Amino acid sequence: MARFRTWVSIAVAGALGLSLAGCSSTGGKRAEDARKAKAAQGRAAVDTPRWTFAMITHSGDGDTFWDIVQSGAKQAAVKDNINFVYSHNDEAQQQAQLVDAAVDKKVDGIIVTLAKPDAMKAAVARAVKAGIPVITVNSGSAESKKFGALSHIGQDETIAGEAVGDELNKRGRKKALCILHEQGNVGHEQRCAGAKSTFDGTMTNLYVEGTNMPDVQSAIEAKLQSDKSIDSVVTLGAPFAATAVKAKQDAGSKAEIDTFDLNEKVAQGLRSGDLGFAVDQQPYLQGYEAVDLLWLYRYNANVLGGGKPVLTGPQIVTKDQAAELEEYAKRGTR
Repeated sequence: MARFRTWVSIAVAGALGLSLAGCSSTGGKRAEDARKAKAAQGRAAVDTPRWTFAMITHSGDGDTFWDIVQSGAKQAAVKDNINFVYSHNDEAQQQAQLVDAAVDKKVDGIIVTLAKPDAMKAAVARAVKAGIPVITVNSGSAESKKFGALSHIGQDETIAGEAVGDELNKRGRKKALCILHEQGNVGHEQRCAGAKSTFDGTMTNLYVEGTNMPDVQSAIEAKLQSDKSIDSVVTLGAPFAATAVKAKQDAGSKAEIDTFDLNEKVAQGLRSGDLGFAVDQQPYLQGYEAVDLLWLYRYNANVLGGGKPVLTGPQIVTKDQAAELEEYAKRGTR
């Protein structure tokens, strides 16, 4: 990412562009070319102060979902002249300590996930008490307002789960397996519970250790081998979809593999028929809007949602939409 020019340089460039525009049609073209070049280089579109926003998530190492969230946040940060700082830890107590560190540094805004809300409550309260605006993202929609956050951005996990149950019904499925890869994550529990509530068939939860993919594959494979009546497997994250496909193949199962979340491999799997459908919660939008809403609050005291979550999903994606979305997934924005 190109470095930001100093305010003086920007002012001089702007003044020069105006003088050229006033001289002739050629000057106007040069000014327009300069404007386009500036936009292409990713410079700020605002002249507000250089605020610092910290995003702290419950992501583990190597989770590509959060790369997409960061991509959106960073793009918005460029536009809004924000110094964006990202940190993460999949251990709730460690994540809370990262929030405390951001408060100690007196950042201008905090974006945080609440996958394990009880462990995060005190840290969020300290941020709010310190006068730092907080927006929750991705997980914790039920706790966000109670904890003092301005808004929550993400999908309602129960509603997303209900959409999965409905889709399984449309596909005539009778027995499903819901794969939970992070124990204690309230959002994951809500997804499976929501799916179970609307699914006309039988749904069973299978808990696996998400940090160990060979064990995830073995656990799914064993379940499919022992119960040939399972006709659908629902994973709760894009990286686990490919693992479930391998488990299905090794088990000799005919179960359909479906998943929450979308990335390039999932889009390819939908197009090839290896996957039935995916639930897209638009992580790029979550990161982008989180930064944008914090900027709007700092600049103009704007708040979106009216106390309710700002929903970015769910969107059911099937083979019909896969080709269109694959190009966006390749660039890391879906």
